[in-house]
Amino acid sequence: QVQLVESGGGLVQAGGSLRLSCAASGRTVSSYAMGWFRQPPGKERVFVAAISRSGSTTSYADSVKGRFTISRDNAKNTVNLQMNSLKPEDTAVYYCGARYLPSELTITRQYDYWGQGTQVTVSS
Repeated sequence: QVQLVESGGGLVQAGGSLRLSCAASGRTVSSYAMGWFRQPPGKERVFVAAISRSGSTTSYADSVKGRFTISRDNAKNTVNLQMNSLKPEDTAVYYCGARYLPSELTITRQYDYWGQGTQVTVSS
């Protein structure tokens, strides 16, 4: 079992920044690829960013490329999402996920564990 707890969400004006953190515990977290997803009100959960077990490989949704950066610290069992130049359309609940297999990291249903989510609201 892996437990994930997100933090760092909040209300920010357009153009601002937030840093989300995902604290992991349980089985060896460094054995899992990690991803961030988001779910806007009334919509499905969608891929935002993912990072490999070692942190050497990252991937991003086109909508956040150049603005968001995913990183991980395996010694601290944390995964972060630095979000810059935020837009109102970034408003959503953001979820951290863990996937044991290092493939199909953009697909929501492939993840093994999820956190409870953290709300991000960007005002115009």
